[in-house]
Amino acid sequence: MMKRLAKSLSARIGMAGAIASAMLFALPVCAQSSRLSLADRVAALEQQAQNKDQSGIGMVNQMQQLQSQVQQLQGQIEELQHHLQELEDKNKAQYTDLDARLGRIENGAGAAGAAASNNAQAPANASPAVPATAAATGNAPATQPAASASADPAAAQAAYDVAFKAIRAGDYVQASREFRSFIKQYPNNPLTPNAWYWLGESYYVTTNYPVALESFQQLLSQFPQSEKAPDALLKVGYSQLELKQTAAAKATLTQVTTRYPGSKAASLAKERLQRIQAQSAG
Repeated sequence: MMKRLAKSLSARIGMAGAIASAMLFALPVCAQSSRLSLADRVAALEQQAQNKDQSGIGMVNQMQQLQSQVQQLQGQIEELQHHLQELEDKNKAQYTDLDARLGRIENGAGAAGAAASNNAQAPANASPAVPATAAATGNAPATQPAASASADPAAAQAAYDVAFKAIRAGDYVQASREFRSFIKQYPNNPLTPNAWYWLGESYYVTTNYPVALESFQQLLSQFPQSEKAPDALLKVGYSQLELKQTAAAKATLTQVTTRYPGSKAASLAKERLQRIQAQSAG
């Protein structure tokens, strides 16, 4: 009986030892596994940090590329603006030269016509003193067409329509020529103030500001009560601004607001005055 108990106890002690040994063996393994898991986590964090650094570097590179592209675009814009200014200056010079040549041609034609009329009225062998009846007879062909044309509203309207059609089509050279011809032929027609205004516009849009200014001033001088007077005075101010006559332009635009309050021209004049003040303040 005692032997059996001793064997059983011995067996239990052996099993306990085996279990204890197994547990002791398992502890380093678990600790090693824990250490490996912690190392993996640290490595993962380091990889994330590295990825973030690379992402930041990538963003910086993208920003640098965008800045380079913006600089290139700015250079292209400045180059285009330079070319545009050159084209505007070239067109202005060509238009001014063409207009001057047209003026000389028209003046030469007028002078030739006047000389021919004088030659017809006074032959070379005629005496200097011309009888009144002869003078009246000689002047009749020159004055009669103008008088009849001025008295014909339909003809005046037709001539005006030709000029206005040209300016609406953007043919400013033809428009200026037609409006000058109309003003010369119909100096006191009800449409003459409008002709002066659109003549000024034909010069203004082609940047011939000195002649435009003169045309608008002619309208205001000859037809101060015209419906086109407010717009003409406004364009006088605009032309003065383009000619760098800032003080005169401000005075003119102020006159528009005081002479024609409530008009569209007055509203535009106020807006331009505000822009001038903002530019001065800036």
